[in-house]
Amino acid sequence: MESTRIAMEYIWLIAGAILILFEFVSFGFIVIFFGFGAIITAITTWIGMTSGIAEQTLVFGVSSVVLLFTLRKLLKQVFIGRIEGVSDSDDDFIGREAPVLLDIPGGNGDGRIEVKGSEWNARADHPIPQGAIVRIERRDGFTFYVRDL
Repeated sequence: MESTRIAMEYIWLIAGAILILFEFVSFGFIVIFFGFGAIITAITTWIGMTSGIAEQTLVFGVSSVVLLFTLRKLLKQVFIGRIEGVSDSDDDFIGREAPVLLDIPGGNGDGRIEVKGSEWNARADHPIPQGAIVRIERRDGFTFYVRDL
């Protein structure tokens, strides 16, 4: 049983490290908190507080969610930064004009537009060719819904 506990510590530790590294290629600054949750679970397993998988899963879930909701906003400002006077709200995008970088096929197909120096997915009701200028009507996650001018 002792070797199983030690093995679980390493599994949680490795999972935590992988999740933290995965944050570097993901969007949203969320995965890192699950990585820290896994590391907390590895520590509680190592000191003998969580011996069973049910207890470990509970510690992982609770610690990850608590870290996510208590630290995300603060750490996002520290690591990603904030430009004074600029927000990430949809109001900054709605009504903005943007060039089409990749044809927008219309319907549910995605094209690409450039907004604030970054490329974004874009959808429209009808096809819009590359090089056209569009107006942003709304945003849903990482996709802008646009219409041509």
